[in-house]
Amino acid sequence: MPSRRADLTSATWRKSSHSNSDGGNCVEVADGLPGLVPVRDSKQQEGSAVIFAAPAWTAFVNDMH
Repeated sequence: MPSRRADLTSATWRKSSHSNSDGGNCVEVADGLPGLVPVRDSKQQEGSAVIFAAPAWTAFVNDMH
């Protein structure tokens, strides 16, 4: 099966509210991609992102609370 990559060039990234303010543990998520939630390390913005299906991301976030 061929690999598909999401085009994240126009993604709007925001720092997760779960990231701390001292510069460590900085996770960013992107909005505006229907059905997908890309996640990346803000310290390596040119690196790859992990892309979750929206329901999986919702389940993950809800389990964190």
